[in-house]
Amino acid sequence: MEYIRRIAFLIISYATEIYTKVRSYKKGTTILIFATLLLVAVSAYLLFSASSTFPTHSIITIERGSSLEMVASSFEETGVVRSALFLRLLVSFSGNANNVIAGDYFFDSKRGVIFIAYAITHGQFNLNPIKVTVAEGASVVDIAEQFSELFPKFDPEQFLKQAQNKEGYLFPDTYYFFPNVDVKTVLSTFEQTFKKRTAELDEEIKKSPYSLDDIVIMASIIEREANTPESRRIISGILWRRIAIGMPLQVDVTFKYINGKSTFDLTKNDLAIDSPYNTYRYIGLPPGPIGSPGLDSIEAALNPTSTPYLYFLADHSGNVYYSKTFDEHKEKKQLYLN
Repeated sequence: MEYIRRIAFLIISYATEIYTKVRSYKKGTTILIFATLLLVAVSAYLLFSASSTFPTHSIITIERGSSLEMVASSFEETGVVRSALFLRLLVSFSGNANNVIAGDYFFDSKRGVIFIAYAITHGQFNLNPIKVTVAEGASVVDIAEQFSELFPKFDPEQFLKQAQNKEGYLFPDTYYFFPNVDVKTVLSTFEQTFKKRTAELDEEIKKSPYSLDDIVIMASIIEREANTPESRRIISGILWRRIAIGMPLQVDVTFKYINGKSTFDLTKNDLAIDSPYNTYRYIGLPPGPIGSPGLDSIEAALNPTSTPYLYFLADHSGNVYYSKTFDEHKEKKQLYLN
C-alpha cells in the first residue's frame, strides 16, 4: 500500500506541477482541466502499460551486486521497460533505490514499469511451478523440445549432451518445475522418478532372464507398438519369441528414432537403412531404448503373454491383428491396411 500511495502521489505531483505551469499562461478553466487530465492519463499510461518489445515468457536475471542504474539500463536494452531513466526515477522516488533484489525474475506476460519497479525492489520473482506432462514413449529429443518451449533458461543442447546415455530411463510422468529450472535438476528428477516408480518391480527384474537394459529397450518398443495392457503383453510375447528363434524383430517403430518416419510413411529404401536400430537388418534388440516407456510397458516386457502368434499389425485406428503364419499376416495386411 505504501508503494502504491507513493506512486499515486507522484502522479498527483506531476499533475499539480503542470496545472501550475499551464495556469500561468492560460486563463480558461477548461484548458486547465484538460491539461491536468491529459497529464494524469499520460502518466498512468507510462506507469501501467508495457513496452511493445516486452520479452514475454522470459526470465530476466539481476546479478548480485548490480546497481539500480545497471539494472535499469539492462531492462531498457532487453525491452522490459521503455525508459531506463523512468524506471530509475520511479524506484528512487519510492525510496527503494538501494533495495534492488538480485535473482531470476519470470515474466509470463507483459508488465508495466510500475509492476517491474515493485517486483525488483520487493523480490517478486513470480517463480511459480510450471506443470509439464512427459508422454509415454517420448525420446530425449522430444523432451528437450518440450522443455525448451516451456522453460526460458532450459538449454536443450546441454540437455541432449547429458541425457545421451539416459534414453529410456527418464520416466514419463507429470512434473512441476520452476521456470528457471536447470538441466541437472530435470535429469535428476526424471531418474529418481524412474527408480521410485520401478522399485516395486525390482524383485521381478532380478529373477528375469533378461537384464534391466534389455527390459527397458523392449518396453520402449512395446510402448510405441501397442496401446492397451493386453496388446502390450501379447506383442511382448511375440517379440521375445522372435528373439529366441533368431528371427529379426522387424518392427517399424524404431524408424521414428532413426529418421522420424512412422509405419505408414516407410519405403523400401528406409527398410534398407544401415542403422543398428533397423530391426529388419539386424537380429536382436537395438542397442538402446527408443524412448521412455511407461510402467505398464515395462511390466509387459517383464511378463509377456505366451501365444501361438508370430506376427502382428496395427491398422490406422490402432486396432491390432495377430497371425500365426506369414501368409496369414499378408492376408490381414491386404485386408486392414489397403
